[in-house]
Amino acid sequence: MVGSPRAVALIPARSGSVRVRHKNIRTLNGHPVIAYSIRAAIESGVFASVVVSTDSELYADIARHYGAEVPFLRPAEYCGATSPDIQFVRHALEALQDAGQHFDAFSILRPTSPFRLPETIRRAWGEFLAAEGADSLRAVEKCEQHPCKMWVVRGQRMHPLIPFGPAEQPWHSSQYPSLPEIYVQNASLEMAWSRVALANPPTIAGHVLVPFLTEGAEGLDINKPKDLWVAEQMIASGEARLPTITIPAFRVPDGPEARVIHGDIN
Repeated sequence: MVGSPRAVALIPARSGSVRVRHKNIRTLNGHPVIAYSIRAAIESGVFASVVVSTDSELYADIARHYGAEVPFLRPAEYCGATSPDIQFVRHALEALQDAGQHFDAFSILRPTSPFRLPETIRRAWGEFLAAEGADSLRAVEKCEQHPCKMWVVRGQRMHPLIPFGPAEQPWHSSQYPSLPEIYVQNASLEMAWSRVALANPPTIAGHVLVPFLTEGAEGLDINKPKDLWVAEQMIASGEARLPTITIPAFRVPDGPEARVIHGDIN
């Protein structure tokens, strides 16, 4: 994209996932899940570099096999289950700067969204560049479980999570079509100017966010064992398609880790 700001794709892939072990490299349609994010990022033509941030040498080997760069391993202190994203983002941008690579913008492309296509990324990039005054763009979709129907339970009493709405017809007792439109973020993608992550204090979003509405399966996130099954069914039925991969599949050496990755044990 001639004349566009220089952007880097950051694909986070720590190895310590709990709910689905090795979810970032579980096999889906013959390839590790992470492969689809790597190939979509490369084929989009948006990024000057596609970088995987991981703490695992195995994950690094897989990422390189599919064309990504892994110029460093992520420090263990940034790999906990509750480690905020800004830690790996800032670490990556600063490490790249130290190596002489400077980027105006970055995008977080999580491996667990395999149905994000190259055209999805191009569409988002176009919307981000057109959003004057925005710090970042984030993928969202209309929520199915409306927060106006949610409750906080304290002892033997319930209180509505969102205590607004007309007194004569509380939102928690109203039909879905009458409720305010609410959108929930999904894991498909985020884009932001590098300055927001390198500021003090740093953030991955800044203060001015614009929405990117995902379509169809673009926002599907593999976070639970059943999500893999759902993804496989969607592929088989033609309901969703994956980014095209022409590279031969990475072969994980035999052993307990390979059995987990191929879904033989959870």
